[in-house]
Amino acid sequence: MHVFVKKTMAVAVTAAMFTTSLVPAMAATPAVQGPESVQDWYNAGQQFIRNAERMRPNLRHAKNIILFVGDGMGVSTVTAARILAGQQNGRPGEENRLSFEYFPYTAYSKTYSWDQQTSDSAPTMTAIMTGYKAREGMLAVDHLTSRNECDPAVIAAHALPTLLEQAAAEGKMTGVVTTARLTHATPAATYAHTAVRDWEADSNKPAGCGVKDIAQQLIEASPEVKASLHVAMGGGRTYFMPKTQLDPEYNKKGLRNDGRDLTAEWLSSRGADAKYVWDRAGFDAATPSNTSYLLGLFENSHMQYEADRARDKAGEPSLTEMTEKAISMLQNGDKGYFLHVEGGRIDHAHHAGNAKRALIDAIELSKAVQKAYDMTDPRDTLIIVTADHSHTFTIAGYPHRGNDIVGLVSGVPAIDGSPAMLDMDKLGLPYTTLGYANGPGWRDAIVNGAKRPDLTSVDTTSLNFLQESTVPLDSETHAGEDVGVYATGPMAHLVHGSMEQNWIYHVMRASFGFDDERQPR
Repeated sequence: MHVFVKKTMAVAVTAAMFTTSLVPAMAATPAVQGPESVQDWYNAGQQFIRNAERMRPNLRHAKNIILFVGDGMGVSTVTAARILAGQQNGRPGEENRLSFEYFPYTAYSKTYSWDQQTSDSAPTMTAIMTGYKAREGMLAVDHLTSRNECDPAVIAAHALPTLLEQAAAEGKMTGVVTTARLTHATPAATYAHTAVRDWEADSNKPAGCGVKDIAQQLIEASPEVKASLHVAMGGGRTYFMPKTQLDPEYNKKGLRNDGRDLTAEWLSSRGADAKYVWDRAGFDAATPSNTSYLLGLFENSHMQYEADRARDKAGEPSLTEMTEKAISMLQNGDKGYFLHVEGGRIDHAHHAGNAKRALIDAIELSKAVQKAYDMTDPRDTLIIVTADHSHTFTIAGYPHRGNDIVGLVSGVPAIDGSPAMLDMDKLGLPYTTLGYANGPGWRDAIVNGAKRPDLTSVDTTSLNFLQESTVPLDSETHAGEDVGVYATGPMAHLVHGSMEQNWIYHVMRASFGFDDERQPR
């Protein structure tokens, strides 16, 4: 396939990303970058039409599927991350695109769950992985499951098969990669079945509860999943360690009451070529030639934010590096693979009201998508990028083009050639472009002696700055608007329009060519 190569501000983007057709690839529509001529905008629009006219859907069945989930990566997060990535590369930023924004098929996903208008990650990822809307806080069980259900027989009766489990049953290799805990809701929905997402270790469950905790479910998977799950990487070491054992990186004991070391059980149950790694040295040493099963747990809880990762004393890998490692291992399977990759800490930074860390993690997810695309063939690999839900994150005011996306709003000068001036609110105070509808960034009016703080001399571009919020909460909340779905590869054209979130599962199932033997309950 002939490929033209285009460089964007954030990542290198190959022209083949623009099409999933079986005809020769075409150059992606170039972004108009300042300063532009009068004709540039028109020419770019004409190129967009010419490229679109040449698109043809790829009707093959996928050998491989890679599902990327930017946890909490709503449309406003994609927009702001796109701008920040462009500005990091010396451009105005607005004209930039993240890697997956070049994918030819896009849609909006409706993220409500069976019982939530604004949902949490457990039912949303359950919808993506099983094809069914579920209840708040529940993983891969149907909506008829009682809250806090502790009977394993009842859970088994209401368990919903996940796409990872179905791929395993078809003989495909599988993998899970995340920057959150490996037992956290989004990755756990690929392999675990439980009525409570918080039961990550046995110590998190009520006494006498017979349902296996999530870490235990990962290690004691079904025979098919145990054979297929060749890669599992993320954070959450202490959930796999007994309370009698100290974490190798921190002076912190494990969380398990049952005395079990599940990392040791991973090794003993997966064969001589299985490896458990927790630091950079172990990660680098594990290769497809010497490792058949890789468990990587790089933090005692969640992994570092990308902005802080370089300071990690154990040298934990980036999301892009883990994605590359996972694909290199899964490519050994003759029947293909299913891989889930989560940028989990986008969500956590938003909950903290910390936009810059959230955006840097979103940019890292884009780099991981680019790496996955570069390592695979668009003729046989479906890549889907989406989010489980959004956040109350906003982009507001009337800042001029190229204004620092994490800075104060500075408007277009009233007279050409005049310097840009800070916009002021009705109190005569400046404000930032980015903000939250609720969260910890609310500043106490009584303490400040005004309705808002004066940010004139505050460095709002600082990594630790918390954007202002309207409603004071300890933790910013999710939002209920639709999120984007971006797809390329076999059957990617099935992603279109306004979709129920659970339809994403059916797209992946159709792409794999699995017969739909299941009927609604």
